[in-house]
Amino acid sequence: MTGDWGGWRPWLTDKGVNITGHYFQDSAGNPMGGKSQNVRYAHEIGLNFDFDLKKLTGYSIGLFHFIVTSRAGQGLGAKLPALNSPQEIYGSPTVRLSLLSWEMNWNRYVSTTIGEINSETDFETWSIYWGMNNYCQFQTNAICGMPQSIAYNSGYGYYPTAHPGAWVKFYPAGNNHYSIQFGVYSADPTIGNTHNGWKMNLHGATGTFLPFQLVWHQGGKDDYSGPLQTNVKIGGYWDTSQVNNVYSQYGMFEIPSNYLVSAPTAKVRGRFGGWFQFDRMIQRDTGDAHRGTSFFASFTWGDPRTAIAPYFVDWGLTRKGTFKNRPDDTVSLGMKFLWVNAKMANWVAELQKNGATGLYRPSGEHAIELNYGWRPTPWLLIRPGAQYIWSTGGTNRYKNPLILDFETGITF
Repeated sequence: MTGDWGGWRPWLTDKGVNITGHYFQDSAGNPMGGKSQNVRYAHEIGLNFDFDLKKLTGYSIGLFHFIVTSRAGQGLGAKLPALNSPQEIYGSPTVRLSLLSWEMNWNRYVSTTIGEINSETDFETWSIYWGMNNYCQFQTNAICGMPQSIAYNSGYGYYPTAHPGAWVKFYPAGNNHYSIQFGVYSADPTIGNTHNGWKMNLHGATGTFLPFQLVWHQGGKDDYSGPLQTNVKIGGYWDTSQVNNVYSQYGMFEIPSNYLVSAPTAKVRGRFGGWFQFDRMIQRDTGDAHRGTSFFASFTWGDPRTAIAPYFVDWGLTRKGTFKNRPDDTVSLGMKFLWVNAKMANWVAELQKNGATGLYRPSGEHAIELNYGWRPTPWLLIRPGAQYIWSTGGTNRYKNPLILDFETGITF
């Protein structure tokens, strides 16, 4: 939006300094369903600094990244209630360090990153289609960023928080067609707190999050030629943290406190899980290669001892190029399916069998979203949409809500 700054921006880029910024807002309201009817607004403002150290110093010593973000506003999810926020940008509201890292491509076979980072940008994450994050063509936080259940079930660090960590990626064939990646991150459940926006130490960490991932990749160049992009990702993790078992999580399902004291809670050392992801550009228009359709789907599994949602599935479909004169607009349709741990449902069922009243069995929460992304200029996104949630909050306590949402994004 701000152009080339009178020539200063391309001059800085030539010298190895790239500066960008963004404003993004999510508004959402539920005219029907849920516990009550509400409208909520949240936004994020961010500044990104990328330094090409070869251009700056003359030596091939990699890239340096720095991102700072500021979030504010309120979320609709707690009012519905919903297990996954219908607003992707809501959460961790404060001015915070979101990335401070050194990235190095050592040769054709090895690359590394170390610093204040998060696993969302490195493991079980999105692919890029037409220069866009394919998961974040949706406003729901169940899909945008990563399949949301892994953040519930483990010490997986998610944007905009930053954790001490590092990863190494190996390319056995000397290209990006195959890769294997390993990571190590501080598992810190307090990092998202408002007063921890600039926390850069291990105080409060419960353990270490250790993920790995295998990737097969084909195509994917933005020159709109060659093979259609395809990605297959298989991964898993071990989290060394000692945490409470799944029976400690009944508070989020509005179980009365007089029943919670009898829940069979216990400590568990270590938790594990895994995922499978697939995405593909399923077609490219013959008459205009800038138009096409992409698809993704994923399955996430969590440790049944500790995972609130041990089974989670999502999928999405995006069509770029909607009308004759709208080559950059998109239409996106996506769904998520979240199944609550059967242990939680079975325990509530036992209470009901013994005469307990006012209880609703946790079962799952499923949702669908349809939206239209209007891009009148390359730097402006206006995206109205609608979401519908089945069994909001993971039970059948409230009527299914219809959510009308509206996103605006500006790159400057």
